[in-house]
Amino acid sequence: MLQGFQQNVFTTIDFEYVLINLIVALICGFLISIFYRGSYRGPHYSTSYVQALVVLSMVTALVIMVIGNNLARAFGLVGAMSIIRFRTAVKDTQDIVFIFFSLAAGMAAGVGLKFLSIFGTLFIGSILFALSRANYAKPRKREFLLQFQCRLTDGEGPYLPTIDKYCKRNKLVNMQSMGPEDLFELSFNIQLKDRRKRNEFVRELNQLPQLGQVRLYFDEDQL
Repeated sequence: MLQGFQQNVFTTIDFEYVLINLIVALICGFLISIFYRGSYRGPHYSTSYVQALVVLSMVTALVIMVIGNNLARAFGLVGAMSIIRFRTAVKDTQDIVFIFFSLAAGMAAGVGLKFLSIFGTLFIGSILFALSRANYAKPRKREFLLQFQCRLTDGEGPYLPTIDKYCKRNKLVNMQSMGPEDLFELSFNIQLKDRRKRNEFVRELNQLPQLGQVRLYFDEDQL
């Protein structure tokens, strides 16, 4: 019975077909890893993840060739894979996209669609790379957060002429008493007329005797 099973398996497998499909999957996985390296902008770059993308396409192609048109094999593999638990958390959405990208390329290679696999990899990879280079969907950074301490009297704030000089718009978003009756911490959302002059802006505010601890924030990073 075992001998008959072996004969049946090896007579239905075309070695050249398998080899070509795996090579195509390898090429696609390698291209996907290059696109990933060129487009990744996050802080958690992983060498093992890049290598896994290459192998994942080949493994997927192998799984697809094993399943073939056999429904029983498909259910058997689903049952076998269901016992595997992946404990590595994927922190970046782009990483998930590349995982599916690698899986799709491997599936196309596994069913013998060589042109579709390679062309799809090049086309989709180029789109992902172009979107990354163009900073598509990246929010336009316009507003700064200005904070300082000031001694306020009944008159006009001494900081207003300087703010009007350097800012297109300003909005008071927070005012907090610092203990003494006339000492307050003020927070403004501002848009500078010329972002290159932000150092001059802060310098002039610091020169005002009524002000102290002048800070200019941009995207939660102190400048």
